Amino acid sequence: MIKPEQIRALISRLARLDAAETWEDALNPTQVAALEYLTRANRFSRAPSHVADYLGTTRGTMSQTLKSLERKGYVIERRSEKDRRSISYDPTEGGRILAARRHSLVDAVRALPDAARIHLGDSLAALLECQLQANGGRPFGICRTCAHYRTTRDGSYCALLSLPLLPEDTDQICHEHVMPA
Repeated sequence: MIKPEQIRALISRLARLDAAETWEDALNPTQVAALEYLTRANRFSRAPSHVADYLGTTRGTMSQTLKSLERKGYVIERRSEKDRRSISYDPTEGGRILAARRHSLVDAVRALPDAARIHLGDSLAALLECQLQANGGRPFGICRTCAHYRTTRDGSYCALLSLPLLPEDTDQICHEHVMPA
């Protein structure tokens, strides 16, 4: 039987090999991870604190990372109309293109038999859930799978934020996600 320490080492090595591929266009792995998150997050989940929570880093580090991405033209800073102190970041078209590039890890996972890929996905999701619970982290699930998600005849709606959802919001990551009971 494989030891937990060996599994951790395998996950860590895979993460490092994947990160090593991301040194592209003068971006470091943290910048690429932030950019990839922003392309997958809904419009309510793009504040520096949300990106920091998702990636498990400090807010100060993430703020500097996002400012660097903005200087390089990969994201645009947006200030809230209600509270000018509140900011979020949207990826530019160039940022979306860069985030969508191919990874050899994705190709390797795609090459697995369906049953192995499903088992791996389920196992990693369960492992992530245990780790988040142990550290008090947020799940950051897909909007349409949230307890606050509602559908009306006018479309989708977030009961927590009391706001209508855009069609693209429902398939994206949300920082307020709560699993249904």
